[in-house]
Amino acid sequence: MRPADSMEKPFHQMMVDPTLAEMGKNLNEAMKILEDGQREAEEDKAKRKYGRKDIPGPLQGSGQDVANILQLVQNLMYGEEEEDSQSHRRVQNVGEQGHLALLGHSLAAYISVLDKERLRKMTTRILSDTTLWLCRLFRYENGSAYYHEDDRDGLLKVCRLVIHSRYEDFTIEGFNVLNHRRPVIYQSTACRLGLGQHLCNQLGLPLSCLCTVPCNTMFGSQHQMDVALLDRLIKEDVDSGKLPLLLVANAGTPGAGHTDKLGRLKELCSQYNMWLHVEGVNLAMLALGYVSSSVMAATKCDSMTLTLGPWLGLPAVPAVTLYRHEDPALSLAAGLTSSQPVEKLRALPLWLSLQYLGHDGIVDQIRHASQLSQRLLDQLKNVTSVKTSVEDVLSSPVVVFRFTPEVVGAGPSEAALEVFASSERELQDTLNRWLGEQLARLVPASGVDVVELEDEGSCVRFSPLMTSAVLGTKVEDVDMLVERLRETIPVLYSTLRMREEFKREVYQTSTLTYIEDLNWPGLGAIRYELCSDEADLSKRQLEVEKTNGALLKKLKELDSDLLFSTGPEFGPEKNCIYVGMATEDLDVAELVETISTTGREIEENSKLLENMTEVVRKGILEAELQLQKANEEKLLEEGVLRQIPVVGSVLNWFSPVQSSIKGRTFNLAAGSLDSTEQTYTMKAQSARGTPPPTPTSSRTKRRMPGEKLFRRSRPSGDAVSETSSIGHPEELDKEVDLQDGTLAREDVPEQQEMQLESPQREDPSDERTPSEGSEQTQVEGKTESVDSLR
Repeated sequence: MRPADSMEKPFHQMMVDPTLAEMGKNLNEAMKILEDGQREAEEDKAKRKYGRKDIPGPLQGSGQDVANILQLVQNLMYGEEEEDSQSHRRVQNVGEQGHLALLGHSLAAYISVLDKERLRKMTTRILSDTTLWLCRLFRYENGSAYYHEDDRDGLLKVCRLVIHSRYEDFTIEGFNVLNHRRPVIYQSTACRLGLGQHLCNQLGLPLSCLCTVPCNTMFGSQHQMDVALLDRLIKEDVDSGKLPLLLVANAGTPGAGHTDKLGRLKELCSQYNMWLHVEGVNLAMLALGYVSSSVMAATKCDSMTLTLGPWLGLPAVPAVTLYRHEDPALSLAAGLTSSQPVEKLRALPLWLSLQYLGHDGIVDQIRHASQLSQRLLDQLKNVTSVKTSVEDVLSSPVVVFRFTPEVVGAGPSEAALEVFASSERELQDTLNRWLGEQLARLVPASGVDVVELEDEGSCVRFSPLMTSAVLGTKVEDVDMLVERLRETIPVLYSTLRMREEFKREVYQTSTLTYIEDLNWPGLGAIRYELCSDEADLSKRQLEVEKTNGALLKKLKELDSDLLFSTGPEFGPEKNCIYVGMATEDLDVAELVETISTTGREIEENSKLLENMTEVVRKGILEAELQLQKANEEKLLEEGVLRQIPVVGSVLNWFSPVQSSIKGRTFNLAAGSLDSTEQTYTMKAQSARGTPPPTPTSSRTKRRMPGEKLFRRSRPSGDAVSETSSIGHPEELDKEVDLQDGTLAREDVPEQQEMQLESPQREDPSDERTPSEGSEQTQVEGKTESVDSLR
């Protein structure tokens, strides 16, 4: 790799156009500002967050400087703080070659203002150089190149070229000539989604002109086009008066990276005078020294599309479609070439980047991706329960693998796996999607993602040609990926084994309902059912929603390794609690009982609150009646004159009255109004009723400090030995704090918590008074009780 200042060095040491030097300098400074996400001070975070709101504002009349504009661009690039919290987000690694590609866009705008003759000469040189380098690099002799932003535009222009070539009067009569002999475009079912429909829409052709050929179902690869079936379909179309126009083949399918039988397809296209177009990630392997015959056959095709941007880590460079055709007029009519020099400047970023990398740099980048795939494939062979689907790495660097549980024996522990392997294909896809998401989060530099294949289902895909240059993937990242995979597989197995046990325990619990959701990768989903006689369905639904919401909140607060959530955002089930993945030491019975007990506590507390509300309401009404009655009795007892403020005070001073009216207090527990006479005389309030006891789980186990909930007890072999310096749990509960002489454990009753008066006993022969002797006996009894606890 070149030194960091290699891009700035020519601007300062060579005689160049000052505008070019200034352009390169400004680009470097702008990139530094945009890539530095930590430039702002901490006190400006609130202002920055407020400025990131996507609210359009008026254009400032005085304008802004470049630094403020770049700061705004940076804020828009990095988004809100909540979005930045996603640690597994992929960020493209823009190296020096990427900076040079970005500089090409600025240079293209600058070059476009040159005079026409100089612009024509320069664009012709750029276009011819780039085309020559690419044709030699990818072994495509005597080819022309079309540079386009959308990687589908090259195939679209090629289709127009073939239509112009096969229909001689198309230029004059247009689409009327297609009515006499309708064209047919062929593609396989493994092609990327929407490609055929896009071609028909852009060409103005009906969808009946598109023929999708199935892949092999009986023999050969499940991802390669069925050549024999294609031959029969072409013959049928020819016999029905249609014109086979073009065939789209794959050198690396979008899903699994498989390559069609390009040699046989080329022979078939030559037989029926069809155009063969090839696309796919495996075309990058043509740049290596040794190329497999399956990919080498792509050099004989009529056109191919190369996506050099992700392969080489070049941002904003165009895709390239290489093609062979002898008539430049038809190429111009189809839009593959242009008479406008500005159009040819699309190749400028690629022209700069290819020169910067050189032939060896390009080959090394592609070889590095191939070596990463080979390393991953070799290590996956030693990982149990992982099935790989990959061709020879020399022909395809795409590695696709899938978790497939192995069923051995017929014991009870394998019963759940046996059922799973035989019928739960949807659940297996769900687990593999979870596996892919976990690996992408744990090892973001690996670039793995989840792909849906027609036969295999959900799989994890590693395609370093499309990600390694962008993410900077290294060999260490592949090793870390395999390590994380080994750590995750036991979690998948334990979850599978415990799903049936979890379902069985929930079915045996009357207050819980099990919700079958095969799209959830965890233990399953449950709903707490209320013991309510509410006839109104809407009110009952609100109660269920409220209770399950409170239950979910309580479960999230528990100190456990389990994940409790509301499930998929757009899932069909509502008011459910989804339990996540489980480890081998999970106590399912304790988990289910804890959920049921917690839900019952919430329900009973809710009912108690409702009952208390009703009791309070009735108590207030009763208190109002008694207050009114007490006021009437007071009026009769004291007379009317004593109720007048001034007169009553004088009369009470001369002749005090002992009122017989007593106060009242409201007992929430008993729900009744009581007299305050006993409160003032006994200094305590009598309790006529007690609240219902809080239900507790019978399975609640004593936990060690730091131990998580729902863990099974350790085997006896793991117990602490008697000679160990750490005491047994039973002994730890009886420790005495030596500093203040009190029992330090919370689970010891209060009657046993005492103050040690004297650690030594007196001689029993000493003379004492009876009172002293009884006091000493009491102290000795306390001391003996403490000694017994020890």
